[in-house]
Amino acid sequence: MAYDDVIITVDDSSTMRRIIKNTLHKIGFSNVLEASNGVEALEVLSKNKVDLIITDWNMPEMDGLTFVKTVRANREYDEIPILMVTTEAAKEDILIALKSGVNNYVVKPFTPDTLKEKVFKLLGY
Repeated sequence: MAYDDVIITVDDSSTMRRIIKNTLHKIGFSNVLEASNGVEALEVLSKNKVDLIITDWNMPEMDGLTFVKTVRANREYDEIPILMVTTEAAKEDILIALKSGVNNYVVKPFTPDTLKEKVFKLLGY
């Protein structure tokens, strides 16, 4: 099945972006945009209608938490679901991310099924 949703994956690791992008393609999402940090992601958001944001926590220039807070503070983007995919696995970290505006959370490494489940849930499938 193919889906029309536009998803942006934000991670400073090109390998991780490729893994996420390939997983999304296998699920049926072909409209996947990329950014290597929060600053780039905001630029991509300003030029595209995005249905889901998948972001890392630890990135240069603008980290994931700052990016999420910036997105949530902007009325144009504040309804976009955000999935954080990160190595930060402590319960306190997850609570911090959720309080910052993240809708769901995946700890690396993850399985394709886990990513699929979270993406489908956030997009309402």
